[in-house]
Amino acid sequence: MQKIESSLERIVTDIKSFYDPKKWHFLTVNGIDNCDGTLELQWIFSEYGVKNSIVSFFVTVSEDAQIPSVTPFIPSAYMGEREIVDLFGLFIEGAAKGLYLDEDSVTTPLRCRQGGADA
Repeated sequence: MQKIESSLERIVTDIKSFYDPKKWHFLTVNGIDNCDGTLELQWIFSEYGVKNSIVSFFVTVSEDAQIPSVTPFIPSAYMGEREIVDLFGLFIEGAAKGLYLDEDSVTTPLRCRQGGADA
Protein backbone atom coordinates (compact mmCIF):
# COMPACT_ATOMS: atom_id res chain seq x y z
CA MET A 1 0.00 0.00 0.00
CA GLN A 2 1.22 3.46 -0.86
CA LYS A 3 0.50 6.11 1.82
CA ILE A 4 0.53 9.74 0.75
CA GLU A 5 0.62 12.37 3.47
CA SER A 6 -1.28 15.58 2.86
CA SER A 7 -2.58 18.49 4.91
CA LEU A 8 -6.09 19.60 5.71
CA GLU A 9 -5.60 22.59 3.42
CA ARG A 10 -4.43 20.44 0.47
CA ILE A 11 -6.32 17.16 0.85
CA VAL A 12 -9.18 17.94 -1.54
CA THR A 13 -6.80 19.27 -4.20
CA ASP A 14 -4.46 16.29 -3.78
CA ILE A 15 -7.24 13.72 -4.05
CA LYS A 16 -8.96 15.54 -6.90
CA SER A 17 -5.76 15.65 -8.97
CA PHE A 18 -5.12 11.93 -8.28
CA TYR A 19 -8.62 10.52 -8.68
CA ASP A 20 -9.65 9.11 -12.06
CA PRO A 21 -12.95 7.23 -11.62
CA LYS A 22 -12.11 5.02 -14.61
CA LYS A 23 -8.86 3.90 -12.96
CA TRP A 24 -9.47 4.09 -9.20
CA HIS A 25 -12.22 2.70 -6.99
CA PHE A 26 -12.88 4.76 -3.87
CA LEU A 27 -13.00 2.25 -1.00
CA THR A 28 -13.62 4.34 2.10
CA VAL A 29 -12.60 7.17 4.37
CA ASN A 30 -11.26 5.80 7.64
CA GLY A 31 -10.39 7.33 10.99
CA ILE A 32 -7.87 6.43 13.68
CA ASP A 33 -7.86 8.14 17.07
CA ASN A 34 -4.26 8.81 18.09
CA CYS A 35 -5.42 9.20 21.72
CA ASP A 36 -3.65 12.55 22.04
CA GLY A 37 -6.38 14.89 20.79
CA THR A 38 -5.53 14.22 17.13
CA LEU A 39 -6.93 11.79 14.60
CA GLU A 40 -5.61 10.38 11.37
CA LEU A 41 -8.06 10.41 8.48
CA GLN A 42 -7.41 8.18 5.48
CA TRP A 43 -9.03 8.22 2.03
CA ILE A 44 -8.38 4.80 0.52
CA PHE A 45 -8.44 3.82 -3.17
CA SER A 46 -7.92 0.57 -5.07
CA GLU A 47 -6.84 0.43 -8.72
CA TYR A 48 -9.30 -1.44 -10.94
CA GLY A 49 -7.95 -4.74 -12.22
CA VAL A 50 -4.61 -4.47 -10.41
CA LYS A 51 -4.06 -6.83 -7.49
CA ASN A 52 -2.77 -5.20 -4.29
CA SER A 53 -2.67 -1.70 -5.76
CA ILE A 54 -3.93 0.42 -2.85
CA VAL A 55 -3.32 4.14 -2.33
CA SER A 56 -4.18 5.92 0.90
CA PHE A 57 -4.11 9.68 1.34
CA PHE A 58 -3.89 10.70 4.98
CA VAL A 59 -3.94 13.77 7.19
CA THR A 60 -3.58 14.28 10.92
CA VAL A 61 -6.25 16.60 12.30
CA SER A 62 -7.25 18.02 15.66
CA GLU A 63 -10.54 16.89 17.12
CA ASP A 64 -12.11 20.29 16.38
CA ALA A 65 -10.94 20.48 12.75
CA GLN A 66 -13.25 21.57 9.94
CA ILE A 67 -12.75 18.81 7.35
CA PRO A 68 -13.65 19.44 3.71
CA SER A 69 -15.78 16.90 1.87
CA VAL A 70 -14.75 14.97 -1.24
CA THR A 71 -18.37 14.14 -2.15
CA PRO A 72 -18.63 16.86 -4.83
CA PHE A 73 -16.36 14.70 -7.04
CA ILE A 74 -16.66 11.29 -5.27
CA PRO A 75 -20.39 11.01 -4.45
CA SER A 76 -20.02 7.55 -2.88
CA ALA A 77 -17.87 9.08 -0.11
CA TYR A 78 -20.97 10.40 1.65
CA MET A 79 -21.47 7.16 3.60
CA GLY A 80 -17.89 7.09 4.89
CA GLU A 81 -17.96 10.76 5.75
CA ARG A 82 -21.17 10.35 7.76
CA GLU A 83 -19.66 7.35 9.52
CA ILE A 84 -16.65 9.46 10.58
CA VAL A 85 -19.01 12.15 11.92
CA ASP A 86 -20.99 9.64 14.00
CA LEU A 87 -18.23 7.39 15.25
CA PHE A 88 -15.50 9.99 15.87
CA GLY A 89 -17.52 13.18 16.41
CA LEU A 90 -15.63 15.11 13.75
CA PHE A 91 -17.09 17.82 11.54
CA ILE A 92 -17.03 17.08 7.81
CA GLU A 93 -18.53 19.72 5.54
CA GLY A 94 -22.09 18.72 4.63
CA ALA A 95 -22.04 15.37 6.47
CA ALA A 96 -24.94 15.06 8.89
CA LYS A 97 -24.94 13.10 12.15
CA GLY A 98 -27.33 10.27 12.85
CA LEU A 99 -26.66 7.64 10.19
CA TYR A 100 -25.17 4.88 12.37
CA LEU A 101 -26.02 5.75 15.95
CA ASP A 102 -29.40 5.88 17.67
CA GLU A 103 -30.25 8.93 19.77
CA ASP A 104 -29.53 6.99 22.97
CA SER A 105 -26.23 5.46 21.73
CA VAL A 106 -22.86 6.22 23.24
CA THR A 107 -21.54 9.20 21.33
CA THR A 108 -18.21 8.95 19.49
CA PRO A 109 -17.71 5.23 20.28
CA LEU A 110 -14.40 4.96 18.39
CA ARG A 111 -12.72 7.76 20.33
CA CYS A 112 -10.22 7.00 23.06
CA ARG A 113 -12.11 9.42 25.29
CA GLN A 114 -15.80 10.35 25.52
CA GLY A 115 -17.08 6.81 26.01
CA GLY A 116 -15.08 5.23 23.22
CA ALA A 117 -12.51 2.47 22.90
CA ASP A 118 -10.25 3.29 25.85
CA ALA A 119 -12.68 5.13 28.11
